[in-house]
Amino acid sequence: MSAPSILAVVGMQSEAALLPRGMRVVVSGGDPARLRRLLQDQPDGIAAVLSFGIAGGLDPSLITGDLVVATRVRGPGGAYASDPVWSARLARRCGARLGMVAGASAVVGEPANKRLLRAATGALIVDLETEAAAAFATARRLPFAALRAVADTAEEVLPRSAAVGLTVDGRPAAGRVALALLRQPRELPALLVVARRSRAALEALGSAVERAGLMGDTVTG
Repeated sequence: MSAPSILAVVGMQSEAALLPRGMRVVVSGGDPARLRRLLQDQPDGIAAVLSFGIAGGLDPSLITGDLVVATRVRGPGGAYASDPVWSARLARRCGARLGMVAGASAVVGEPANKRLLRAATGALIVDLETEAAAAFATARRLPFAALRAVADTAEEVLPRSAAVGLTVDGRPAAGRVALALLRQPRELPALLVVARRSRAALEALGSAVERAGLMGDTVTG
């Protein structure tokens, strides 16, 4: 029987590709409800759960590429604590900021909505996977951590066309994005900015993985 391992929870294949080869990964495709179903089907043999990927900034002081490690997670389903030892070690190794992460059931794209979410939760960032990952870890009584990189900042608009940009398995859905742009062609400049920001955030995550030592991590040791 193989040794228990870290289960990484991501939204996109491009995020999964940054993780060490051999790590167990669940890809949501940007669908929190689907992610919860996938997590329910996970077998035993998991040592810990890591939410990993890009996120939207809520704190105005954060810029694209900044790294955040969760101390707590708050979303529509409740509030959850991360493992303090593991999280502190990740933050130290990666040079990340520690703080609250907000979970959302849909993309939070408008700056006004980002401000409201920050006021309600005190969160630094928001994403679509961390709440489900934290809830799963809590239910299984497993250590949990989240390592995320800021893509769109607090004052940037995330266009609606970006919200349809993934297939169910987390790959780019170019056809759907093209159709969305045909309906809203004025979103093209903002979408190009989003693409650049996402690439920068992924580069920051890739560098963080090298420093984090995720494979072989003792989690709470």
